[in-house]
Amino acid sequence: QVQLVESGGGLVQAGGSLRLSCAASGRTFSTDAMGWFRQAPGKEREFVAAVRYNTYYAESVKGRFTLSRDNAKNTVYLQMNNLKPEDTAVYYCAADPRPSRFSDLREYDYWGQGTQVTVSS
Repeated sequence: QVQLVESGGGLVQAGGSLRLSCAASGRTFSTDAMGWFRQAPGKEREFVAAVRYNTYYAESVKGRFTLSRDNAKNTVYLQMNNLKPEDTAVYYCAADPRPSRFSDLREYDYWGQGTQVTVSS
């Protein structure tokens, strides 16, 4: 059974940092695209970052967030620095063997349950 489990969310003050992890199990994800999406209250789920052979970021997080992966551990990480209140959301990890568009959540077959990130001003 394929599982994606996120961790590392929490409450942080503006300007602070958090590191999210997504541990995958049930199959090998080393050649899959792994993505992070987020959903704020009352808003649609939106793309944050993705990695397969290259790394892609939403404009809103470029320069502040860094996505990395450890294939040996089947884990991806999202290092979030200089957090802003508008980064507050539930963050979801996603995976897919061959998404056509990395930023399109409809392209991802596997999803985690999400982890809450709250940034206070």
